[in-house]
Amino acid sequence: MDTKLLFQDIAGFQTPLLAVFAVDIAVGKDAEPLPGLLTTSDAVTNAAAKVLASGEFAGTMGETLLLHAPNGLKAERLLIVGIGKAKTLSVDEVRKGAGTAVRFAKPRSIREMAIAFPEDHALSDEHLESLPCELTGRALVEGALLAEVDYDTYRSERKDLAVHTLSLIAKEDEKTTRAEIQKGFDEGVVVAAAQNFTRSLVNEPGNVLTPTELGKRAAAMCAEMGLQCEVYSTEKLHELKMGAFWAVSQGSVEPPALIVMTYEPALKKGQSADGNAPVLGLVGKGITFDTGGISIKPADGMEKMKYDMAGAGAMIGAMRAIAELKPRVKVIGVVCSAENMPDGKAFKPGDVVTAMSGKTIEIVNTDAEGRLVLADGLHYAKTLGCTHLIDAATLTGAVAIALGILNVGLFSNDEATWEKFHAATAISGEKFWRLPCTDDYKDQIKSQIADIMNSGKTRHGGAISGAMFLKEFAGETPWMHLDIAACAWNDESKPWIANGPSGIAVRSILEWVRSYSA
Repeated sequence: MDTKLLFQDIAGFQTPLLAVFAVDIAVGKDAEPLPGLLTTSDAVTNAAAKVLASGEFAGTMGETLLLHAPNGLKAERLLIVGIGKAKTLSVDEVRKGAGTAVRFAKPRSIREMAIAFPEDHALSDEHLESLPCELTGRALVEGALLAEVDYDTYRSERKDLAVHTLSLIAKEDEKTTRAEIQKGFDEGVVVAAAQNFTRSLVNEPGNVLTPTELGKRAAAMCAEMGLQCEVYSTEKLHELKMGAFWAVSQGSVEPPALIVMTYEPALKKGQSADGNAPVLGLVGKGITFDTGGISIKPADGMEKMKYDMAGAGAMIGAMRAIAELKPRVKVIGVVCSAENMPDGKAFKPGDVVTAMSGKTIEIVNTDAEGRLVLADGLHYAKTLGCTHLIDAATLTGAVAIALGILNVGLFSNDEATWEKFHAATAISGEKFWRLPCTDDYKDQIKSQIADIMNSGKTRHGGAISGAMFLKEFAGETPWMHLDIAACAWNDESKPWIANGPSGIAVRSILEWVRSYSA
């Protein structure tokens, strides 16, 4: 999609479809919904006045109303998009609203469209909180570009339903500046491209995206974006004594891939590197297909296990955005990629393996393989000099039982690290919920024969057991674990995004990294 940012009057802009946002400004518990347009354009207000007064449209999130040949506008159609209640409005609703507008246009073969930049001061302050210009501009283009993608990649007859050109129409006044909106717009294009890159990786079938192929695509991205990249395989795992990672790999004919991506911030003229500066480690679980191994999964739904590398995809996508937005902090991405297969050489329940750190692990369940590859990945990141760690993984089904499909489960051993991440979500708009991983849960993974078990003694608190296992390998290093299993795949389409891979966590990881920028 070709995206443009224009500063002009929306009433005079000629386009097949002009989208404007509306909110529900009902006041009081029993009040009737009353939609308010987020525009000061008299022409738009007059064109929509009659239908808005009819009560047919309330402004709820994802609600749409289409008007043909709107009087006083050069646009052929006026689309009013509801983005929810005024009192709870944030830039994330704007992001979803832009996505809703694009997905409304796609099946109607509308190739060109425009979205009016929401003017929060169109309504009184008692109804609406302020929308920061820069973040609003970013959210608009992110929402539009994320919504444009449909995952029918391998269909032989693919219909061209793409929106080819999108114009974001803004105007300057006392509350908005061209520079702020432009900065947000430019960043949004970068971030959306990175998230869509992640989604494209996660969508690939396991016979296409093997660990080797994931390594090739990560290396190609790094070459394009100016990042350092090394891709290793079996020999390197043995050299590093990554016994946990290798155990998962050994049952597949496909060799594993250890992918290391490095971003070095540019130094200013005359500046020397600060030896005390933080080095951030992004560690991703890259199981390109997960059968469960010897502890094989049920057949129902196993086809979705191609998405078991979504944590790795998130880290690769975040590294792409980092390379373009250039924060002043060093970042190292470590992806541990393998297939988990049940062949004659596969690791077995009851086996004991030795991780790179030297810890011994009793294998209770071979379907708890993600934590094994991450154990070696986290320890390896520390040996590379990382002072702060974050991992992302489709680790447990238990996290969906605990939190449903709206929040990612988050665990951390460090308050300051968690607080930085929590602040970052106000920008990313992604939802995370912190769960405990305190030492009183350690008994869940104690083993009689080895240092720890790779699965909890009971099914209770399964997501916490997984986090406690990883915490052993983070050690004293400030660390966060994102269990994205419930949110990495949209089983159903939403008004603002297609079903399929979500690209969850790319935006939040990026903003967390930027919070350390010197």
